[in-house]
Amino acid sequence: MFTGLVEEVGTVSERRNARMRVAVPRAYLDDAEVGGSIAVDGCCLTVVALGEDADRSMWWEADVSDETARRTTLGEVPVGRRVNLERPVRLADRLGGHLVQGHVDGVGEVLDAAPVLRVALPPGLARYLAEKGSVTVDGVSLTVATVAEETFTAAVIPHTATSTTLGEKAAGDRVNLEVDIVAKYVERLLAPRVTTEGDRR
Repeated sequence: MFTGLVEEVGTVSERRNARMRVAVPRAYLDDAEVGGSIAVDGCCLTVVALGEDADRSMWWEADVSDETARRTTLGEVPVGRRVNLERPVRLADRLGGHLVQGHVDGVGEVLDAAPVLRVALPPGLARYLAEKGSVTVDGVSLTVATVAEETFTAAVIPHTATSTTLGEKAAGDRVNLEVDIVAKYVERLLAPRVTTEGDRR
């Protein structure tokens, strides 16, 4: 489980088939371990290797499955691209963002760049968004400002723009989206009731 508060921005330094290596500041991996999780642009990945280069720079690696590559932007991230990183929340941590699973629901397209970020939604996701509700964009927890049938907007404050990759996004860029898990559970819980009541009419 994550919060959508990006801790660090790393750089994809190498790709070998499904294996992706991310270079990070040394201190970021102090408590990381093989088998643990790190969210990359909002996608929860498993750490499969840790190490350092001759210049003492640190890196970690993860395998990007075919399913993840197909459903997120991680299959198309090139070497040299900066990515948002977040380690899992600890039980003693403050929940400053919102509950984020690291399971991407769809890929959107940036229509207007920050500070008023406007994103085109893939089919079927708009129903999970509400004004003043939460959405995760490339792993960043944002408050939804407006929702239309196929788009939404969110304000990106200067701190978020400079401490994550959202300030680098331009029109046409693709971004990973995760909607609020509560909305998905509510829909699932109500679906049988709605169907039953509909059948009675």
